[in-house]
Amino acid sequence: MKDRKKLRLLKAVFLVITIACLLPVGQSCCLSIQHEKQQREFKNIKEREDTAGTAKEGALSAEEVMEGPQKDGAVMRPELAELYVRNKDLVGWLTVEGTKIDYPVMQCSDDDYYLYHNFDKEEDKYGCLYVKSIADINTPGTNVIIYGHHMKDDSMFGDLDRYESEEFYNKHRKIFFDTLYETRTYEVMAAFLTQVSAKEDDGGFQYYKFYQADTEEEFEYFYENVKEMSVYDTGLTAEFGDTFLTLSTCSGFAENGRFVVVAKRVK
Repeated sequence: MKDRKKLRLLKAVFLVITIACLLPVGQSCCLSIQHEKQQREFKNIKEREDTAGTAKEGALSAEEVMEGPQKDGAVMRPELAELYVRNKDLVGWLTVEGTKIDYPVMQCSDDDYYLYHNFDKEEDKYGCLYVKSIADINTPGTNVIIYGHHMKDDSMFGDLDRYESEEFYNKHRKIFFDTLYETRTYEVMAAFLTQVSAKEDDGGFQYYKFYQADTEEEFEYFYENVKEMSVYDTGLTAEFGDTFLTLSTCSGFAENGRFVVVAKRVK
């Protein structure tokens, strides 16, 4: 009888431990599914305007698009207008072929906000792709840096590190970043691993502080470091006056590790 009681107790303990171990896994799976569903919704909204510009069912009317923000007389691109109405922190859309990266890009005064909030401003460990408040999206400045989490299910910037492979790079050289007003095409120039230091004067290459080159010397400092650190030589060159798009995410290769892709605007 005692042995049976012990066996039932052990089974109960084992069941509790199993549930405790599996619960976080189940929650992560549910969150991942929920995130994919939300992303499909965003893409459906974005794709309601076809390539011929014919409005599909549910799309904003021309009058509603005109009510959106304008820049130097340019009207907001219709395919992003509806998403902008939903959240006015939207500044663009990033697409990297061969990856899951096909997301809206956000910007607000709090640089950490979209680390922990989704497009609908709900708390979410996935966060959003975002640029810091210093970034000049519409001019643009010499460099725009987009940040995103490295998620285990490859969402957000979870598979950005595919660019560690030169073979992958050779098949996916182009990156597309649409602002509210124009379509931009970039070509990957470099991909590298680095670390973010808490010290301001450690002497390391702080790519995350480079937004504007007012002189050729400032430009060359960024350009030469990026090319030197790249895990392979892309053969793509740049000169003073060119502009860049930098994608940055965490990497587990070292403490405060980062994986970074730098692309030059070509269109």
